[in-house]
Formats: sequence, structure tokens, C-alpha cells
Amino acid sequence: MESRNGQHGLTLVEAGVVVAIVAAAATAAVPGLQRLIEHRRLDAAATRLAADLQLARNEAIARNRVVRVVRDETAGCYLLHTGAAGSCRCSADGTAACDAGGSLIRSAAASHRIALQSNTTTIAFDPLHGTVTPTATWRVTAADGRAIHHVVNVMGRVRSCSPEAAVPGYRAC
Repeated sequence: MESRNGQHGLTLVEAGVVVAIVAAAATAAVPGLQRLIEHRRLDAAATRLAADLQLARNEAIARNRVVRVVRDETAGCYLLHTGAAGSCRCSADGTAACDAGGSLIRSAAASHRIALQSNTTTIAFDPLHGTVTPTATWRVTAADGRAIHHVVNVMGRVRSCSPEAAVPGYRAC
């Protein structure tokens, strides 16, 4: 009887070829993956802001009190609160604090590589009709320059769009 000496496993050359192919495929996929991650961060931050703007309107009506949405430029966050315009603020570590007379509803810190801007630092939702003063445009911008705008009209409604439809899923501004 003849004994067979079969080969089990891979040779060093075969393993090296497999590693090289996997490395080339991963290198080609990284830029697309980075863009996808950036898009998800932008979309998540914009969705959270739109929901918080709607929450502020609903809370003003439910509490029968003026609810403010305030963007704190120095701390890179925004907050929803009742009370006087300057009664609540964000700290550098991302927490929020209110003075007497102010009641914090919600605070949100800026996300990684996402910027928040607006044409006004504060808007106030009226409890009687849910209207807002002043009207505003809040911009959520990614590091690559793509942006989502939330336009808050006088009735307190939020319309979302993207300049030149740069972000999929949002109509053009």
C-alpha cells in the first residue's frame, strides 16, 4: 500500500498574496467609508436638532411657558429651557446649568467634526400659538463642507434642506 503525503494549509507565498489583496481592497474602501461615516454623523446631528426644535415648540404649548432654544457659541452646544434669555448656559465639559428662574429641558453638545451655526443665538417659542420669535436658520455643517439647514418659520415649523442638494435625502435650499 502506498501512503499519500498530502499538503495541509497554505504556503508562505499564498498567505502573502492573500494579505496583499486584502490590504489593497481595504485601502481602496477607506475613503468611501470615511465619507459614509461623515454623512451619518451629519445626518444624526441634523435629525437631533430638528427633533429638538419641534420639542421646544411642543413643550412651550404643553407647559404654557415660553421655551427658548439657545446656541452657546463658546461651549459648542445648544439648549432648550424656560426662563429668561440668559438664565441657562453650557459649560466647557458639555453640561448645562441654569440660574434661579430657568429650567433646563434639554442640552446637546456638538458632535465630533460637526459645526452648528445660526443667524441668531436664541429663539423663543410662544406658548399660546407655538409661534417663534425671531425666525431663524440653523445650519449643521460637516468637516467636508456639506450642510443641512433647518429653517424655522414664524409659525414655529421647521423645514430642512441642503444647499445644492449636497446631502442625499434633503431637498435643495
